[in-house]
Amino acid sequence: MSNSIIKVENLHKSYKMGNNALHVLKGIDLDIKAGEMVSIMGSSGSGKSTLLNILGILDTYDRGNYYLDNIKIEKMNETKAARFRNKYIGFVFQSFNLISFKNAMENVALPLYYKNISRKKRNQMAMEMLDRMGLKEWANHLPAELSGGQKQRIAIARALISNPKVILADEPTGALDTQTSYEVMNILQEVNKMGITVIIVTHENDIAHRTQRIIRLRDGIIGENITNGDFQPITDNEIFTNN
Repeated sequence: MSNSIIKVENLHKSYKMGNNALHVLKGIDLDIKAGEMVSIMGSSGSGKSTLLNILGILDTYDRGNYYLDNIKIEKMNETKAARFRNKYIGFVFQSFNLISFKNAMENVALPLYYKNISRKKRNQMAMEMLDRMGLKEWANHLPAELSGGQKQRIAIARALISNPKVILADEPTGALDTQTSYEVMNILQEVNKMGITVIIVTHENDIAHRTQRIIRLRDGIIGENITNGDFQPITDNEIFTNN
């Protein structure tokens, strides 16, 4: 068995634009090992968000192959796709995607609802995750009452609550100031130290250089796939702990 958590072979994706087709991905080959921390970069229109959506089973592809944990991912109905996402993948978005009328604890606990875990148990698990993020005292606050950094920590806690094998982060620092961005990256590095594969789409070079490998998309193909020789794994547990 391969130790690849994600393997993509000759992946193509097009979108219909009236009578024409926009060919976004033009034969992507990608192999990401379990436990890697990888960044995907590229200019607007390069295909990076499309690729991330396919990896997250939020979109389908036209041809090629996609294997997630050695399972071939093909077209599936939304119920089956949601089951795969909830089992394997945690998402972190630039816009946080928190539910405005639910407090921090309820937002973190939400994925457990779809696993038929009791309310008492999922709230307990959410509180434990918030405590690990240093946000236990904010459990009853609504997203509007939180800073951008706090919202992103809650989004990461929500992504982790189901114990996924992969975290997909789409511009996770894009809405944050520099200091808060580095704090969020510290958390994601801590997550990676736990053995979870982390894939980050970013346009920021300093963020990409906090990952082990940098993949650059250009016009729907991989233009560069390099190991980051400057990668420095985090060595402290001040931001995120396993206690």
